[in-house]
Amino acid sequence: MENKKENNSTGNNRRKEQKPKVAASADKVKASAANIISKLKNDRPPDEAKTTPESNDMEVHHHPEVEKKGLKEYLLEGLMIFLAVTMGFFAESLREHIAEKNRANEFASTLYSDLKADTVDLKDYIDYTRKATANIDTLMQLLSVNDVTTVPAGKLYWFGLWGGAYRVFTPHDATLLEMKSSGSLRYFANPQINRQLAQYDQLCQTAKTNQSLDQGIYTEVRKSRAQLFDFKYNEVCNKISKFKSPEVQRAKIDSFIKTSPRLLNYDKVLFNEYVEMARSRTFSRKVDAAEILLTHATALIDALKKEYKLDKE
Repeated sequence: MENKKENNSTGNNRRKEQKPKVAASADKVKASAANIISKLKNDRPPDEAKTTPESNDMEVHHHPEVEKKGLKEYLLEGLMIFLAVTMGFFAESLREHIAEKNRANEFASTLYSDLKADTVDLKDYIDYTRKATANIDTLMQLLSVNDVTTVPAGKLYWFGLWGGAYRVFTPHDATLLEMKSSGSLRYFANPQINRQLAQYDQLCQTAKTNQSLDQGIYTEVRKSRAQLFDFKYNEVCNKISKFKSPEVQRAKIDSFIKTSPRLLNYDKVLFNEYVEMARSRTFSRKVDAAEILLTHATALIDALKKEYKLDKE
């Protein structure tokens, strides 16, 4: 009996000793499982982690409510846009207007200078052509009442040389041509100035055409003159005609007329032919056309000066 009790007590003691060991093993298993779960959580991909309920609860985004606008707000915004576009349009129009006005002033100034130069050239052209007209008229009168051989050679040279007179008027039209080609005439708001410019331009073109036609006659006159007059005396007369002082020039002319330079030919037919060709050059009509041009140029100068407040000279 005692042995059985001892055996039983020994067995009980062993069971008591084994229970803590089993408990300890269970705790180790639990701890290991907890570590594995924790590691799995930490090693989970970011996208997967975001889809967990916890993360979904933490990262819920709420869209802001859009404020509803009333009709007045929409009308006000539309009005503001309309005003902005309108103001931009007016600003651009104003800028273009100022630019065009500045260009008009520039063109007016250069055109004014060109016309002033034209008037100087026209006055010189008119004086020269009038002189040629008067001298050719005198030559025709001398030959109409006198035989060639009875007229002093000095007079025949002086008055006869003017049949080959040649002077052209070339307008300073660079500014006008530029304005015509670029359409810049519209910068001149005054229609009267535009009309005057058109008339002046037309007269200048006519003058160019007439001068071109005269070129052929002038060549033939020079050939005819070469059969009558020695060219070296022509040079003497040309020098006399260039004296600016009327008194000095008159004295030189009187002195030359009294001389007797030799003529190359006294043939009346050749003289008649020469005079007819000289008369066909219609010097008097050239003077009339140049005077009309001068009148238009002067009127344009006055109009530009008044319209664009150009300096008075």
